[in-house]
Amino acid sequence: MEKLKEGLDFIGINHYTSFYVKDCIFSVCEPGPGNSKTEGLALRNADRNGVFIGEPTDVDWLYVNPQGMEKIVTYIKERYNNIPMFITENGFGEKETNSKDLLNDVKRVEYMRSYLNSLETAMRKGADVRGYFAWSLLDNFEWDSGYTIRFGLYHIDYSNLKRTKRRSAAFFSQYIKKYKALNLKLPRYLALYLEPNRRVTNLETMHSIVP
Repeated sequence: MEKLKEGLDFIGINHYTSFYVKDCIFSVCEPGPGNSKTEGLALRNADRNGVFIGEPTDVDWLYVNPQGMEKIVTYIKERYNNIPMFITENGFGEKETNSKDLLNDVKRVEYMRSYLNSLETAMRKGADVRGYFAWSLLDNFEWDSGYTIRFGLYHIDYSNLKRTKRRSAAFFSQYIKKYKALNLKLPRYLALYLEPNRRVTNLETMHSIVP
């Protein structure tokens, strides 16, 4: 209990997309996601007056709305007294195809660039963001989508587990190198994997990217 009195060390934010919400406590809401008591009584919609909040993607719940990154980080900053934050998940999913274009993942690069730019804006306005984790390093099993949706910076051939770098991996590597890095002490259980073949066993620092 004494340790709990010290408060949080940091807040982790998983952010992919944004939605419009409608209060269902004091307003009449039609049936839909979010409007139940267990979900918080806030009806969630991806469109308003027939216009989507962002560009639709292969993932039915993911719409590209980069300004949402700045908004959520700014909200956490103001609501929780700017406790240090980590973006623990952020990424772009695409359907499995047999095309080589899957390696030339331009849309993922555009997504990452726009969301990172939005994150930088929040940081310049004072948000104490210490790190960013892209989801994900490798293609993997994605909940109810299974292996049909791919989020990886590296393509995985599931027949032989061969890893192939996508354009987004090269972009993220260059992005990291482009900026100065601050060495930030972290608990031992936090590790950052920058390369798929690199084994990290006892990483106590990570790089916080700042403009």
